[in-house]
Amino acid sequence: MNAQTEHFSLQGAAGNLQCALDLPDPETHAAPIGLALVAHPHPLYGGTMDNKVAQTLARAFTALGYVAVRMNFRGVDQSQGVYDAGIGETDDMEILLNSMRARFPDLPLALAGFSFGTFVQARLQQRLQENGKPAERLALVGAAAGKWDMPAIPANTVLVHGELDETIPLSAVLDWLRPQDIPVTVIPGADHFFHRRLHHIKQHIISMWDKA
Repeated sequence: MNAQTEHFSLQGAAGNLQCALDLPDPETHAAPIGLALVAHPHPLYGGTMDNKVAQTLARAFTALGYVAVRMNFRGVDQSQGVYDAGIGETDDMEILLNSMRARFPDLPLALAGFSFGTFVQARLQQRLQENGKPAERLALVGAAAGKWDMPAIPANTVLVHGELDETIPLSAVLDWLRPQDIPVTVIPGADHFFHRRLHHIKQHIISMWDKA
């Protein structure tokens, strides 16, 4: 993502996983104040950790002072294994979390994702809740409602969706959120990939996080 990006590999459930870590700017944050794991869109449709929305999420969190960590899901670029419909990907994300916990043991945790990545992160949060160690907060962009069986999410989740999303219709997201009574921020004119509107994602997450 920038000259300071640290690239590393991690042993996942189905082989090595290609990962990238970004630290906050030391001029604005003497030490990280949190840890954010970022999940990319569908691996069978070109999704990678270098997807522009995934990178925008990482930039938002480093601006907030978080360590931002991304991972290529199994079967993407140098990550080994094959696509596992979100099941194995959730296992791998938990392995990444455990690895980062060993390095940054006391930092508050945020889970962020785009499209298919929102399904993985919502499943991981459900698992962490069951284990009594949930993430502090989620940030979900283009939540995959109607595409996958999205579990319930915490009330303080930050959600962003494009008005003109042709992949995941806004109506499906509203149907998923309505019984949970959770709001979503809609970006007017934005498509699924937020072309020419990526800045709104970063600005909104930073603004909402500061109000938490």
